[in-house]
Amino acid sequence: MATTTPNFGWSVPTSSDLVKNGATAIETLGDSIDASLVDLKGGTTGQVLAKTTGTDMDFTWTTPSAGSSGSSYVAGKNFIINGGMDIWQRGTSIAFTSTRVYTTDRFQALQASGGNCTVSRQATGDTTNLPNIQYAARVGRDSGTTQTGAVYFAQTIETINSIPLAGQTVTVSFYARKGANFSATSDILNLVVATGTGTNENILAGFTGSATPISTTKTLTATWQKFSASATLASTTTEIGFYVYYNPTGTAGAADYLEITGVQLEEAASASDFSRAGGTIALELAACQRYFIAYAETSNDFIGMASIYSASQAIVGISLPVSMRTRPTLAQNTAGSYYAITRTSTATGSSFSTAIIDTNNFQNVQVYFSGSGMTEGFAGYCYLNNTTGYLWFIAEL
Repeated sequence: MATTTPNFGWSVPTSSDLVKNGATAIETLGDSIDASLVDLKGGTTGQVLAKTTGTDMDFTWTTPSAGSSGSSYVAGKNFIINGGMDIWQRGTSIAFTSTRVYTTDRFQALQASGGNCTVSRQATGDTTNLPNIQYAARVGRDSGTTQTGAVYFAQTIETINSIPLAGQTVTVSFYARKGANFSATSDILNLVVATGTGTNENILAGFTGSATPISTTKTLTATWQKFSASATLASTTTEIGFYVYYNPTGTAGAADYLEITGVQLEEAASASDFSRAGGTIALELAACQRYFIAYAETSNDFIGMASIYSASQAIVGISLPVSMRTRPTLAQNTAGSYYAITRTSTATGSSFSTAIIDTNNFQNVQVYFSGSGMTEGFAGYCYLNNTTGYLWFIAEL
């Protein structure tokens, strides 16, 4: 008489079963095992098994959704920094023409023939056609612009982060949609991943030994779509650039733009769920600040403690939040009395016009101010004295 297994209830033949009718007994056992494991059959690349009900051995193959455990928010998977368009240190609406301009952090834009264009931050407002990504970059021509040179949106990956992908198969993916007046012929968006053999060059300026392992086109609609493409990079790769562009026609309407978000470049044969390069917003900001830090941009923002060594000179020490990629340059507004030093409630200097960077480790910075009315030998509190002043530390590629 056949018995059953204690966990799965499979019919197990006894010795007498095997002697009397061995083939049938073995077939019965095999059929029991096959029926129990049927839910393990099927599935496709990237899917995982999930419980359908609480019943034993009741499974379903499913594609992990964005944010599910083990599939998203993996620091280091994505080689594109700020691919979710979360960080906008320079402002949330930035104009550009034929000069390369950094917009949302780490991304540059230009228009080949010098037309007036804008990159702006937009709420995606759609969790049906794309994952829970809050922001997108809107890239396009301003209404009335007649120049029809290509509109580019790009990111360059520095050499230290590009070399690990040399000789590897990579996949680039992103979400995009078009505006109502998107003017590219046949709604075509061009997608390129380029490589080079130089060191820390800028993709929009051109790479040494340039190659384009990914160069393809995608067709946009008014609904968010996920696009991807894969290729194997040359073993000599030392720099990588990603960019999309479209070739506009005619005069721009009010919505001649594309929107893009969830940009990811990963070492994989196919696209996985979007993940921020840093894994979290805090670490994504830190990754952006390796290249650019908006240090003081609001009236009364503290800059640092100043040591006054003459009536017209002071030195201010600043500890930046991260160590920057290289020795930063300083950008500031020098049009008026935008900086002040206060000592015992008295402003001793308020007309600074020049600033010089001095740093050894690219994080602890000494800024020299030239002004007037200061008292040698004293220290003071240095702050931003005007809403249109700013201090930017820049170490971009």
